[in-house]
Amino acid sequence: MTVLPTTTATRPASRPATAPATGPFAGAVAAEWTKLRSVRSTWWTVLAAALTMAATSGQLAIYAVNANTDDDPTVNPGILPVGDIVTGSLELTQYVVLALGLFAITSEYATGTIRTTLRCTPSRTRVLLAKAVVVGGLTFLLGLLLGGIGAAVARPVLGEWGRAPLGGTLADVAASAAYLALVGVLALGLAAALRSPVLILTVLLALLMIVPLSLQEPGITVLTRIADAFPGVAGGHFLAGDTDPYPAAVGLLLLAGWTAGGLALGRWALARRDA
Repeated sequence: MTVLPTTTATRPASRPATAPATGPFAGAVAAEWTKLRSVRSTWWTVLAAALTMAATSGQLAIYAVNANTDDDPTVNPGILPVGDIVTGSLELTQYVVLALGLFAITSEYATGTIRTTLRCTPSRTRVLLAKAVVVGGLTFLLGLLLGGIGAAVARPVLGEWGRAPLGGTLADVAASAAYLALVGVLALGLAAALRSPVLILTVLLALLMIVPLSLQEPGITVLTRIADAFPGVAGGHFLAGDTDPYPAAVGLLLLAGWTAGGLALGRWALARRDA
């Protein structure tokens, strides 16, 4: 009797699971977003910024109403666009929003998790740019939210002394969001270079407010022109839509240049120092 050979059915080799088609930079951005949204300080900062914006815009609107009803006509601002209150409120609110850019990297230095970050993403340029994308995107969206809050608070307070044309108000809200995104990334770059939160806040206060105010002396044109080149003043000209001493677009470009310079300084510091 002939015994037929036994055949064993072979299963086709299972294919490995396909990884998501994302590049290393997209993965770094996703990791940075996960880190930033998973800590409570981010959402406390968002809440603090919203409360500061509401309080500041309400206060500025009350000042405008009081000035218009005052007996002294020299301080009468007249009917104000709501967008002016929104952009004016950023002078104080921005210092709360800056914390998002600051904490995005100083918290990692404080806890030592920056070493894990750099082991997972060895390219320090990629790490910093990924943080910049996340911080810039988050602060831009937060700026839109804050602009809406400021307009919603200011309009009823202004009453007959306010107007809110849709196009102009939306443009002012978008400009506010762009300004906050740029100064947030500037804070990130300085944080990568300086590491100390207290030192970073001191430098930011000096750049955005203290030094320009000290330079703006009446009658000294040279010092005033120097002050106009600082990021806070340039951003102010952009938000106000000024044409003097330069167009608003130039103010935006000057602020963007400071932001790029801050990132370059942060990248240089990351390359020279150990984590």
